This record gives sequence, C-alpha cells and structure tokens, in this order.
Amino acid sequence: MSPTIQMILTGVVGVALGIGLTILLQNVNRQRRKRAAEAEARRVIEAAAAEGRELVVKARDEALELREGTEKELNRRRQELDQEEQRLQKRRNELDKRFENIDGREQRLNKRQSALDKKRNEVEKLHVEQVAALERVSEMSRDEARDHLLVAVEQDIRNDMARKIREVEEEAKAESDRRAREVIALAMQRIASDQVSEMVVSVVPLPSDDMKGRIIGRNGRNIRAFEQAAGVDVVVDDTPEAVTISSFDPVRREVARRALSKLVLDGRIHPARIEKLVADARRQVNQVVKEEGERAGYEAGVPGLHPEILKLLGRLKFRTSYGQNQHAHAIETAHLAGILASELGADVAIAKAGGLLHDVGKAIDHEVEGTHAAIGAEWCKRYGVGDKIVNCIAAHHHEVEQECVEAVIVEAADAISGARPGARRESLELYLKRVKTLEDLANSFDGVSQSYALQAGREVRIIVRPEEIDDLASIQLSKDIAKKIEEDMQYPGQIKVTIIRETRAVDYAK
Repeated sequence: MSPTIQMILTGVVGVALGIGLTILLQNVNRQRRKRAAEAEARRVIEAAAAEGRELVVKARDEALELREGTEKELNRRRQELDQEEQRLQKRRNELDKRFENIDGREQRLNKRQSALDKKRNEVEKLHVEQVAALERVSEMSRDEARDHLLVAVEQDIRNDMARKIREVEEEAKAESDRRAREVIALAMQRIASDQVSEMVVSVVPLPSDDMKGRIIGRNGRNIRAFEQAAGVDVVVDDTPEAVTISSFDPVRREVARRALSKLVLDGRIHPARIEKLVADARRQVNQVVKEEGERAGYEAGVPGLHPEILKLLGRLKFRTSYGQNQHAHAIETAHLAGILASELGADVAIAKAGGLLHDVGKAIDHEVEGTHAAIGAEWCKRYGVGDKIVNCIAAHHHEVEQECVEAVIVEAADAISGARPGARRESLELYLKRVKTLEDLANSFDGVSQSYALQAGREVRIIVRPEEIDDLASIQLSKDIAKKIEEDMQYPGQIKVTIIRETRAVDYAK
C-alpha cells in the first residue's frame, strides 16, 4: 500500500474517531443535564408539596378561628336576645299590673259615681224641700224669687254687655278704612315747629334815651332820611330806650331794623350814612331771602323751582299769620301733604309742591290786589309751574274748583298745620276759657266727680262716682259728653273723652 493511501486512511480514521468522540461526549452531557433536570424537578415538586401542606394547615387554622369567632358572636346575640326577652317579659308583667290597677280604679270610680248619683238625688230632694221651706218663710212664690234673683245678677249681666260693646266697637274701628285714614291725618297734627309772634312792628333797643334825639336829628332830618330810604315809619315815643319800626311789608321792616341797629351801634347818624347802611342791610336781607327760599325747596323735596318763586318763598321767612311763621308753615304743609298723598296713593311730588307753594302769594299780597291764593297761583303759572300744582294753590281756600285729589290733600295738610296745638298764637285768656269750658261741660253731667282737660284741650279725662255710674253707663256717658262737645264747642281735630270708673275697698287691721 502506498504511503499516500495510508495517510488518507489514517486521516479518515482520525476524523471518524473524532466524530465518534464528539457524539459520545454530547450523549454524556445530555445524560448529565437530564439527570440534573430530573433532580431539580423532584426538588420543586417536594417544595411545592411542602408549601401546599403549609397552606392547608394555615387554611385549617383560619377556618377554626373563624368558626370560634362566629360561635362567640352567636353566643353574644343569644345573650342579648335572652336579655331583651326578659325586659319584654318584665314590661308585659308591668302592663298587666297596670291594667289590673286600671280595672280596679274603674270599679272604684263606678262605685263612687253610684254614690255621687245617690247623693245628687238626696241633694235635689233637699233642694226641693229647701225651696218649699223658703217659700213658706219668705212668703214668695218661685216666680217672685226668680225675679228677685234676676235683679241681683243684673249688674253682672250689664258688665258683660259693656265688655261686649267695647269689643264690637274695637272691631268696627279696626275694619273701617275711613277711620284709619282719619287717624293718619290726625297723627300728622303731632308735627311741631317753632312759633313766632305775629306783628307788623319791630322794636329796636337803644343804649339810652339820648340816642332818640340823634335818631331824629336836627329838625327831624335824620328820621325823615331813614324813613324815605327804608320805606317804613319810625315811631319815637315815650317807650324807654326803644324805638318802633312800623311797616306792613315784613322785608322792608327787617331791612330797617338791621340798618337802624347798625346806626345805633356805630353812633354816626346822618343822611349819607343812613343811605349806605340801608343799602347794605337790603343786600343782606336779599341774600337771606335767596338762601331761605333754596332751603325751603330742599327741605320740602321740591326741586327745579324758578328763582323768582324761590325768592317769594324766602320772603315768607319774615311773614307771619296768626303768630305762625309762613316759611315754616309752607315746609310743614309740604311734608304733611306728601305723607297723606303716600298713604292715599296720590301723586306725592304734586302734593309736596302744592303744599310748599300754597301760601306763596302772602309774600306779595300787600303789593298786589287780590287774595293770596289767586296771587300765588297766577305768579306760579307765570313761571312754568304745572297746572295741577297751580290748582292746588288756587283752590286751597275753595276760591276755585278743586280739579284733582292732590288739591284736596293740600287743603287738608294746610288745615292740619294751622290747627295743631301750638301752631298758631292763642291768647292765654282764650286758651284758659276753652279749657275751662271743656271741664265745665263734663262736670255738668250726673255722676261726674272730677274732670281734667289735658294735652292743650285735646283730651278730657272724667272721673265718675262708681256707686252711680256702672260700666255700661260709662260707655253711654262718654258718648253723651262727646256729642255735647261737638254741639257746643269749636275746636280743630278731635277731643278724646276718657271715662275713669274706680271702686276701692278700704279696711283697717286693728
């Protein structure tokens, strides 16, 4: 065999051996891995079995604990039910006892009722016997005794009648709308304002009587110059330390008073000085007139008035009527008219304006012919005041026909402002006479012990003798006195009549 073939055979054999060894090694490794996997599988199975046994044991323990808890809860519930059953049984026993007690009381009540019925029969029998005995003793029949009893209880019945009459009157007053409106209007009379004395003269105090000669001047030149510049009359009489300024124009009188007061303080009195001070005083008064007119419009709530109308309102500051300042009266009437219009559902703005301007003609009635209502209406119409407001001014004294409800309200407000207590001046003698007349009229009735006039004659309180006047007669007496006052006296608004009946029982402990 050649060496080449041997080498080939040797190589083939070597390769075959290498392959065989490789396969053998692979088989050996595969067997080894298989044994390792089987060992791992057995280990995992054993671990799982052990864990399963632990879970079974744990589950069994938890089941036992749950069973024990459930048994404890059931036992507790059984105990509560047993206790509740015992309470119910106890309550049932108590109710049974109560029913037994009630039955016993009912039986006792029945026995008592039977006894009461028996006693009632005996009392009725005794009553019949007593009535018969009383008839024999009193020698009066049952009818005569009944009449005597009716007379005895008549006083109680009359008292009940008096209370019933008062209740009916109160209900009627509460339900009457007309009465309510009258009360509202009368309540407005409580508005108060300052009172000034009505006058057509002003008094200027002097430091001494020697000043009178200086005011008159040589041959009367100073006093003539003053009267001519101010348009007033100066009266120098025997009044100590005073001179009097007279004029029917309140503005000119106020100008003269201020100017003369300054002349007296200054001491330099001659015609040139007089003319200067009178001119200064006139400017001051005109400024006051303007300011007071604007204040009146502002306080009354009536905006947009013409300056000339405001000037007339300001002049009313120095005008009075029966002692009542017309500037304050105009503002007060405007407030009253606004309140009444609001209560009655009328136009508040028209009512306020009509109330504020209703007497504006009094500022110039001494300069223009005609009544102050007609003058004021014409003047306001000239400066663009509305027709309804003009009618309120012209008709507040019924000189023309009232064309709107606001005109009626303004008339009522004017009357209320002038008629309320203290609004206008009344001499002390007339006031005392009116109050005394009111008391004398009340004292003239039978059964009256004393009477007192109160609130400036707006209320009279009458004390009656209780043995002569009972409750029912008190009501009738108040009506009779009120009717007598209406017939015999003249007064603004209303007078309240109050009857006071009092019974006193006095005894002494010895």
